Amino acid sequence: MKNVFKKNPVALAAVTVLATLALAPAAHAAKPAGTYVTGDFHNHTTCSDGAISMQKLVKKSTDKTDTPWGLDWFVQAGHGGTGNRNCTLAEDDSLATPAYPLVYAADGSTVIGPNTTWQNSQPPVEPQGTPSGTRPNQNMWRWQAIQQYQYPITEYLNALKNVPIFVGMESVVSGHEHTSMSVITGQVPAAIDTRALPTTKGYTPLGNANALSQWAYCFDRGNDGDLTRGGPNGWTCNVPGSANEASPNWNAGAAKLMGSGEAGHIKTVEGIKWMAAYHPDGSYYVPAHLERAGPFNPNGNNGFNVEHLRNFNNAGPRIAVGFESQPGHGASDNRGEYSPNRNSIGGVRVDSVGGTTYGGTGVYAAQIGGVWDALLGEGRNWWFFGSSDWHNRGQFGPDDRRSTQDFYPGEYQRDFIMVRKGNDTKLRPQTIVDGIRSGNSFVATGQLIDRLAFVACASYAGPASRTNAAVEAMAVKAALANTDTDVAGCATMGEKLQVRAGAEIVVSIVVRDPAGTNYAPYTFANPSLAQVGIQQPLNRPVLDHVDVVRGLVSGYRQPGSAGYAGQWPNDWLINPNMANVPDAAKNTTAAVLRTFNESSWKPVAGNAEYKVMSFRIPAVTASQYLRLRGSNLPASVPYETDANGNPLADVYTNAGDTTRLTIPCQVAGVNVPGNGGTYTGTAIDGCPNHLPTVAGQKYVAYDVAAWADLWFYSNPIFVEVAGSTVVAGVK
Repeated sequence: MKNVFKKNPVALAAVTVLATLALAPAAHAAKPAGTYVTGDFHNHTTCSDGAISMQKLVKKSTDKTDTPWGLDWFVQAGHGGTGNRNCTLAEDDSLATPAYPLVYAADGSTVIGPNTTWQNSQPPVEPQGTPSGTRPNQNMWRWQAIQQYQYPITEYLNALKNVPIFVGMESVVSGHEHTSMSVITGQVPAAIDTRALPTTKGYTPLGNANALSQWAYCFDRGNDGDLTRGGPNGWTCNVPGSANEASPNWNAGAAKLMGSGEAGHIKTVEGIKWMAAYHPDGSYYVPAHLERAGPFNPNGNNGFNVEHLRNFNNAGPRIAVGFESQPGHGASDNRGEYSPNRNSIGGVRVDSVGGTTYGGTGVYAAQIGGVWDALLGEGRNWWFFGSSDWHNRGQFGPDDRRSTQDFYPGEYQRDFIMVRKGNDTKLRPQTIVDGIRSGNSFVATGQLIDRLAFVACASYAGPASRTNAAVEAMAVKAALANTDTDVAGCATMGEKLQVRAGAEIVVSIVVRDPAGTNYAPYTFANPSLAQVGIQQPLNRPVLDHVDVVRGLVSGYRQPGSAGYAGQWPNDWLINPNMANVPDAAKNTTAAVLRTFNESSWKPVAGNAEYKVMSFRIPAVTASQYLRLRGSNLPASVPYETDANGNPLADVYTNAGDTTRLTIPCQVAGVNVPGNGGTYTGTAIDGCPNHLPTVAGQKYVAYDVAAWADLWFYSNPIFVEVAGSTVVAGVK
């Protein structure tokens, strides 16, 4: 029998080739080397309704000394619409630069700061376009602010600080609420690398944000009031292949579509088509806190149903690439600013979709088998993102470490995006946008994890077999280097693995649960975990477990067909029953496939911060996807997680309704500063004084609730099985 295996060299070579083809039926193109970098693309300054200047937010978000959470890249993205404050003015000497020095009033000593209106500036700045408001406090349309003021200072700060910064926008969406987006064409040209920066006041940019400014005029609902074609720009908003001019909602004088509700949604889809036609590589469009404003309102401007997300992705599959279902405002009295009865639609009070957040994430992504899984179950490139949505610190000043409203970009939430610089020495807006659209990314709160390698590889009997150890070794190497894998027959987040029917899939996950402290200012024990006897400081969280979620892929649903459109139930908070969710908004095949914890993962030799997990999926016959989530909370933490480890409704830690507050905060401490001053340290050792008190008892809410309840979410890996459903939307 031994002679059976003695093939001649030609035959043996043929077997080897066939095995290689089985592992990688499509040709393997090497990926440029990449690195995961952290950033934020949804935040606010005095350009819209934020509390601080452009200079101060850039410093707070990117500085790695005074603010150790400094990000690797940053997109400044205030609201669309209008604003009346001159956000190029700085607060104090620490922010002054040669090109943008402090500006003083006539007395020579009073600083004219970023709350000064445009027309009260020295010299006055005049808004263009259709007048909005009354002098001397007239509003400036966002297109003008971006084009003439925000972009120049952004380019200057990019060059001065050598940090990749560019301009985006939180669009006020026609027919809906808000979207984080940008058109980067023209922004931050490489020529600024060698440009000598000015030593006196004034900066003339080498690049421009004209494309983003035009989009704001044409498609941002907040700019509908300007009918001047962008003043001196003379813009028209034609979309190739669309008969917009024939629409009854076309304003010929303004050369753009108008409308809300259904008409507004059509306008928004046209805006994505415009990006796809003119800036296909330089645009992204990511609906923000999309559950917050409730369901879609066909006669107004509220939320997003699943069909609208499908429409966006159909119009621009490389532009509308995901959602911020993990909103900012994580320290507010209603986490994420989601709440019951938040909105009025047709005179009826309506909840934010889901009624609240769940572990800080909206129901569309937090609910296994919900909207996100429905979209992934079609095989769409639809990725998960988080954002800070920074505005202010609530009852505290912007330099306080405590918050009753927002966290700074990078302080609590951060997007880890794979970027590939190639031979360039710098991160550019294009590499960041390419990373956003790639889906090779994950989101973590509270520094729960800061490295992730997630790999799936095909294994076949014979020469093409793979062991768990071999795939683990790949994943460990990638995690240690903060990069991904590039091996034929393997895939990572945002990619699909093409296999023959019957293949085994070997999955390896490596996370780093960083030792030491995170950026919380609180050293006392987590009150949520104290309920189950775990004493763990809020500023030293420990990863409790990692869930692997799997769902099957059944293919794209077509507009107008059954199962394409459907609204999430309005009564979800009081009746969270998946049977009531329409078919369009769910994927009943999605479920937790595996859970790993300290009893089933293992540390990397010599570096116990890194946890390694592996498993095999035998004999696959159907196309599917895998995604990850993890938390510092085990299953069955009262009012935080259910018996299966799913996040519970955050209403129990929302100070917006003190009747629901449930988790006591009982540590007195000796370093608990009063609310009146500014606390800049990191050593508050007892329940802070801003927590809500009911009958003499402090309860978990605001920033303490956020630091207590941490999660990470990865984007998926798809597996396309030959003969099964084609994963059409993912490479």
